[in-house]
Amino acid sequence: MNRVPDKLEDLPNIGRKIAADLRQIGIHTPRDLRGKDLLQVYRSLETVMGPRHDPCVYYTLLSVGHYFAEGQSVPWWKFTAEGRKHLQPMIP
Repeated sequence: MNRVPDKLEDLPNIGRKIAADLRQIGIHTPRDLRGKDLLQVYRSLETVMGPRHDPCVYYTLLSVGHYFAEGQSVPWWKFTAEGRKHLQPMIP
C-alpha cells in the first residue's frame, strides 16, 4: 500500500483550486477522500462550483482514486472515457 500524503495538494492532479473546493465540502485531507464514492464527491462539489461544473473535475477525482488503489500517478485526462460513462446519464 502506498503512503497517503498529508495535504490534498500532494495528491496527483489536485491543485490549489480543487483542494480549496474539496475543503468547502468537508474534505480536508487525502484520508478524508480515500474510500469515498467519487461520483458523489463530484456531485457534492456542485454546492461550491455550481450545477454545471466541469466534468474534468470528476476525471481528476478518478485519477486520485486510481492513485489510492494502485499507487500510480496518472494524468487526469486518461480517465476521460471512464468518467464519461459514469456521467452520461447526468447529461440532458
